[in-house]
Amino acid sequence: MYAFLLALYAAVCWGIAPVFGKIGLRGVNPFEALAARTLVTVCFVWGWFLARGNVSDVFAIPPKRWLFLGIEAFLATFAGDLAYYASLKFGDIGQAGVVLAASPLFTLWVGKWFLHEQLTPHKLIGAIMIVGGIVLVGLDVI
Repeated sequence: MYAFLLALYAAVCWGIAPVFGKIGLRGVNPFEALAARTLVTVCFVWGWFLARGNVSDVFAIPPKRWLFLGIEAFLATFAGDLAYYASLKFGDIGQAGVVLAASPLFTLWVGKWFLHEQLTPHKLIGAIMIVGGIVLVGLDVI
């Protein structure tokens, strides 16, 4: 239940954030905007670590884990967020948000094939609903 509530909180944050991103992108290149946002994030994260006094814990992460975290950072924070920012800049936030909601489809698939996670009927129904939403939004584009 705790994990579900955390995910719901993240969804609320990610659902509200595009409004501020769209406003912040006015007259700004998506790449520079991503750099600015990343710098703000770095300040928050390192401020948190400095306040808690456990900065050394970051450097205790094993090298193999750094590799996987680096791949995730590239895919999510660099490549994915750059495409997301360009989508916000040049498109409608409602369309960008719904299409971005396709990400759980890829997460389900990768989780099943690489991590051997179970694809339950509830997850499958949720995935079908996501596809339905994307199709409906896609009809506005056509």
